[in-house]
This record gives sequence, C-alpha cells and structure tokens, in this order.
Amino acid sequence: MADFLVALADFHKEMLWQELGHASLFSFLRRELRLSAGAAQYRKTAAELVQRYPEVEAALRDGLLCLSSVIEVAKVITPENASELLPRFFGLSSRDAALVAVSIRPVDDAPSRDLVAPLRLPAATAAVTAVAAPLADPAPSPAQDGPAPLAFRAPEMTDCRSTPPVPAESPPRRAAAPAPLTIEPLDAERVRLHVTVSRRFVAKLEATKDALSHARPGATAEEVLDACMDLLLAQHAKRKGLVEKPRTNTRPPTSDAIPASVKREVWRRAGGKCEWPLECGGTCGSTLRLEFDHIVPRARGGASTIDNVRVTCRAHNQYAARLVFGDGWMDQFRRAQPDAEGLSKR
Repeated sequence: MADFLVALADFHKEMLWQELGHASLFSFLRRELRLSAGAAQYRKTAAELVQRYPEVEAALRDGLLCLSSVIEVAKVITPENASELLPRFFGLSSRDAALVAVSIRPVDDAPSRDLVAPLRLPAATAAVTAVAAPLADPAPSPAQDGPAPLAFRAPEMTDCRSTPPVPAESPPRRAAAPAPLTIEPLDAERVRLHVTVSRRFVAKLEATKDALSHARPGATAEEVLDACMDLLLAQHAKRKGLVEKPRTNTRPPTSDAIPASVKREVWRRAGGKCEWPLECGGTCGSTLRLEFDHIVPRARGGASTIDNVRVTCRAHNQYAARLVFGDGWMDQFRRAQPDAEGLSKR
C-alpha cells in the first residue's frame, strides 16, 4: 500500500491523470481503477500527504498509521506540527483518530439538538430515514411487490415530544443484528450520537422526562438518559459489590463467595476491563460480560484473594476453565451461546 501511495503521489504531482482524460485524481481512481468513492478519497488524501510529508510514508510503512486515520490526520496536520502531531494518531482506530482531530481543531458552533424522525419503509429496500418536514403520503406503484410503505407524515417539530402517529398496520420485519452506534465527534468534549430507536423507546423517554419534571425541569434528552445510565451503573456496582461505602454484612459468607472487599480492589486494579494476558503484550481489555475469575481455580485449592482473583470477560473465563479442566469436562456445562465459547477451540 505504501508503494502504491508513493507511486500515486508521483502520478498526481505530474498530473498524469489529465493525459488519460480525467478531470482529477479522484476521477481517475473512481473510473479508471474502479474504486469506491470512499476508497478513492482515502487514497487520494493519503497520496497528497505522502507527497507533502515524508513522515506519513514512514508511518504507513511501519503500520503505525492506517488509511482510515489518514483522513483525520489531513484535517489538522501542518508543516509546523507534523513531527509532534503524527505520533498522536499512531495505532488509533478511525473513531479514536477523529476524537484526536477534534480535540486539536474543534467543530465551530456545533449545534446541540434532539432530532426525532420516522422511518419510511419502501418494499424490498432498506429503511430510509425521513426528513423532519411534512411529506406527501407515497402512493404505491402498481408494479411494486410486497407491502406498501407505511402511510404517515413526518412530524413538523423535531424535538423528542413530536412522535409520529402509529400506523394502522405495520409490515412484518425480519430480525436483524443491531447496528453499531454512529458517533460523530464535534470537539474534545462533545460528540453527536446517531441511533435508531423504537417508538416505544421515545414514549418511555417522554414519560421519564415528565416524571423528572419537578426534580429536573426542562431536562434535555441527554440529561434524562445520563440520569438513567447513572442508575443502571449504580445498580451494577451494587450487584458486583463495588460500592465505595459497603453495608456491613451480618450474614456469614459462603465458602465459594468472593469477599466484596476483594472484588472492589480487583475491579479497581483492572479498571473495569478484562485482564486476560495476550501473547502480543498487554491484556484483552474487553468491557463486555465481565466476571471474576480465580487464577488458581477454587477446585484446585485457589483462594479468593486479591492476588488470585482477576477480572475476565466470559469468553476468556470459559477458555481458562477449558485450559485447566479440559474440553471433555467443560462440554457438559456448555451453553447454547456461541459468544460464550468463542475462544474455546482456539
């Protein structure tokens, strides 16, 4: 890739794309090499940076920069800051690179708003987000197969109180895997979050805002959701025994129980992330489905001490058990959840 970008930079410097009848390098990449618009833009931007900054070429060759982060580098790099700025992007994903970029050059006057827009569902196509303005009810084409689009108008208001009316009949939908959140950084502190929710969710959000109208009058959707997440995280911490001021437990602990004081110290040490060591260095770092695991299992005499207890994700917890007890023994406890056994056969 680095060789290609260096050659592309020379090709662009001599404007050889013009001799081939193209109006720009982007047009050459799209029409001559048949790259997608995104791939063409990434390579065009990277080639321009390689031509202007040799440090970018070296970082690409060493695998320290990827094409997805080059776009963010291009937004903030200058001849004066190139040597100090580039290392801040090394090894980052596109999302993390975007956060670094907006911390250096924030979005000016970024609007803060809550937007609710209904989804129009044409037959046999993906759902398309409707604009937040009155729309004419679509008339189904006679040649159109399948159910007709939902017949409702988008709300004129674009706040969380303007929920669209429920259609008389909704076509059946196939279950789909949840899409990842779309996060657009605005500055060092703020991001814009794009998420598709159900009308039931919007109704719950409005009911929660009404319930908090005395304690938090005029609360925004962010403030309401922030308060809800605080409650959930507090319940999670209480369930895991991670509260700062634990209650005095008058009941004698069972022999299998990990003391709450040990859980708190282990969780604090792990930073709420999986501590499973990786061969390439570092730890797993997952924050999903975390569990407390005995390094030396209790069945082998392991104690519930800070040094012998660690935080692991469920996949690594199951994997550790298989390493100790073997697949034959663990298969009898196997759950019908592929992610729980994701590492069992690696």
